[in-house]
Amino acid sequence: MRECGEPLLDLRTVEALQLDLRLADPAGAFAHVRVSVADRLVAAQTRLPRGLRLLIVEGYRPPALQWRYFADALARHRAAHPEWDEGRARIETSRYVAPPEVAPHTTGGAVDLTLCTADGVELPMGTSVNATPPESDEACYTTSADISPEARENRRLLSAAMTSAGFVNYPTEWWHWSYGDRYWAFSAGAHHATYATTDAL
Repeated sequence: MRECGEPLLDLRTVEALQLDLRLADPAGAFAHVRVSVADRLVAAQTRLPRGLRLLIVEGYRPPALQWRYFADALARHRAAHPEWDEGRARIETSRYVAPPEVAPHTTGGAVDLTLCTADGVELPMGTSVNATPPESDEACYTTSADISPEARENRRLLSAAMTSAGFVNYPTEWWHWSYGDRYWAFSAGAHHATYATTDAL
């Protein structure tokens, strides 16, 4: 890990990109990503067919919020499975919520997004953003065959645009893309991540 010091940028100031407000927070953290991530999102947008738009759902997630998400999920697992020891409960929780110490959204390098029309109508993608494997019967996996041909084509369009701009996808979440964080470094074969967890907002 070699934090490069690149600042976060508010995507609400980038006219080329469209933001969804479903996860908006009072501080506007959801709308922020690192500068290079923003540049690559704009590049990905230009590689989509005419009439389609990236719809950004969530970028940066403050560490305190990630801790809360993880703690809430951990508490639900403990309540549902009192026979589990702490290690098992944390492992099972981390299957669906990234542990705060390694969570990509806290770096400003990860972004959750989908596709929409120029009028803001979301395209069918097979599942909703943030669907879990159990609730979607694993249709949230990027390469799932258990989705409609239309949704499969829409995922292909999204993947082609994002990978051409240098992003990598987290394969259990078709909507989750990374650049510069630990997962990106691992997937891209980079020597190190360039973004660490930040409290910049």
